[in-house]
Parts: sequence; structure tokens; C-alpha cells
Amino acid sequence: MKVSSVVAATLLGVVGAAPLESRATYESDNLTKQGVVNLGFYVKKNGYPNPQKCTLDNTAQRKEWSTLSTAEKTDYINAVKCLAKKPAKTPAGIAAGAKNRYDDFVATHINQTLSIHGTGNFLSWHRYFTWAYETVLRNECGYKGYQPYYNWPCPDSCGVSLPPGNGGGCVKSGPFKDWSVNLGPVAPVLTDVKANPDFTGLGYNPRCLRRDISKAASQGWTKDSDVASLIKNSKDFLTFTTTMQGDFANGFLGVHTGGHFTIGGDPGGDLFASPGDPAFFLHHAMIDRTYWTWQNQDIANREYALAGTITLNNSPPSRNTSLDDIISLGYVGVPDVKIRDASNTLGGPFCYIYV
Repeated sequence: MKVSSVVAATLLGVVGAAPLESRATYESDNLTKQGVVNLGFYVKKNGYPNPQKCTLDNTAQRKEWSTLSTAEKTDYINAVKCLAKKPAKTPAGIAAGAKNRYDDFVATHINQTLSIHGTGNFLSWHRYFTWAYETVLRNECGYKGYQPYYNWPCPDSCGVSLPPGNGGGCVKSGPFKDWSVNLGPVAPVLTDVKANPDFTGLGYNPRCLRRDISKAASQGWTKDSDVASLIKNSKDFLTFTTTMQGDFANGFLGVHTGGHFTIGGDPGGDLFASPGDPAFFLHHAMIDRTYWTWQNQDIANREYALAGTITLNNSPPSRNTSLDDIISLGYVGVPDVKIRDASNTLGGPFCYIYV
């Protein structure tokens, strides 16, 4: 695949899949490489979808966390912590517990949870949400890089190992040992989380960041074979998004929930408040990478593929999602976009690929 990676890199005007070549060979990574090749030829034939904004010269590369240098990791972490020091834009009347810019993202996710999960817009909404986070890190906190992703199958070969214990308590070391979780819980998985003073989870409820590492979730749902199977065996959008999000009634978590529960804890295991753990955005960058890889296997038929309704698992019953539906992130502070504009990472407001 190395030759193919170089071909794609040449077409896209970037150094392409070099980080992929330096780590263990995964079938899911090979699918990503093939997708980059397909994308390169597609762009060569059809051009960039929004050449006024995105060209060969400015296509950003999102990289796997373990491939970043120490300086790059520090730059990212400092920018995240910077957000938590800036005042919130969300009015207290909407989310009294939102005390900083980081909380604006958490509050937005809590407010919209029931219309962005188990829905047709799940992938496009979270793609835009993650891009908005990256954009705010860069524009408001001086971050120089782009949003990294956490490659789920990667730990053993990426210099990262899961600890021998499970945890469940407060994070006591590392850059987020003093991180304050201000919002939630709404649907906690830990039984001893302090209740929020507001039933919506939007009241002020400061507490430590807790993680409850689960090897069972990691080994059961986010292996390379799980990711590769999702990409290869999902022939249509509905199959892809529902398999990714899980079939809980039948005990199938899928890579989305499996990834969240690998970290777990509070608020990481809470469907509503999970962005309160900064690991959320590395996980959702990988969700987006997997979606991007799936799209790139058959770009002509998958770029604008869409299915599903606008309510959580269609409860209550609702209309079908449309490409013209609006994604609005409220006080996160980015413009509204249509789903169709969030369907291509080289189009709409975007200009990035994954390497």
C-alpha cells in the first residue's frame, strides 16, 4: 500500500499516509489508505468541491495522537485548558452551569442529545461539532495544529497501554488532574455521581473528572476487525450508521459506544454530558475518520448518502432526515450549516483529511 499512499499524497498535495506506514498494519488502516487513493483520483477528476476555500495548498491533516511530537501534544493540551479559562458565551438562563468556553460545547451537546443520536444527522452533526471545536481551539486559544484522533485498535503498537486496573475515581495525574466537570450528569453510568441541581443537567455541578477504563469495551467493540467489518460490510448509509451507533436491545454496542465506554467514568460514560471529558473529541475524530473512510470507498454514491429520522431511534416517530436540515451549534459560535455542506471534508466549511 505504500505506493498507493504516495500516489494519493501526490494528488492531494500533502504527505498523505506517512504516519500510517510507521505503525502496525491494520486492515482498517489499509481501508483508509485505499480511501485516500480513491479520494485523490476523485479530486483529480472532479476538482475540489469548494476551491475558493479548500485547495491543494491548504488541506489540513488530522493525525493520530501517538504520532504527534511532545511539543504538538503540549500545544493541543494547552489550548484545551485555555478554553476552560475563557468565559462562557451560553447565557445562564440556558445553562447556569456553563462557566467557560469549553462548557459551551458540553451545554450544546446536552441540549441537543435527543436529536443527534440514533438519528440521520448523527455523523454530520458530530463532524461539524468536532470541526467547530478544532476551529475555536485555533482561533481563540492559538492552537497551531488540527484535531488529533485516537485510533481505537492502536494502543499496543502506538506506545500506549491500558492500565492494569479499571479505575473509576478522580483523575489524579496528567494534564487534566485538576479539570473541573461543571455540567451533568444526565444519564450517568457511575452510581455515585453527584446529582445536578437542575434536572436538565445544565445546572452548576462542579466535580472532578473521573475515568473508568474498560478493557471489555475496548476488546469487545473497537478492535481492528470491528472497524474493518463496519467499513467493508456496510453497503448503505443506514447499515453503516446504525451498526456504528449500536443495537443496544440485542447487546451490540458498536464502535461508537464501545469507544466511549473504553474511557467511561464521569462524564465520559454519560450520553448527554460526555463532551465534558476532553477525550471525547479524540474519540469523535476517530468516528469521523471511520465515516470518512467509509465514504471514500465509493465517493460517488456515499458523499451525500443519508438515512434515518430526526428523533432518537425514531421515538417519538418523526420525519426522515434531509440534506437540507440545519446543523446549529448554538453558543459554540459557528455559523449554521446544512447537512449537505457537512458531507465532504474538502467542501462546505471544511478542508481536511486524515493521515
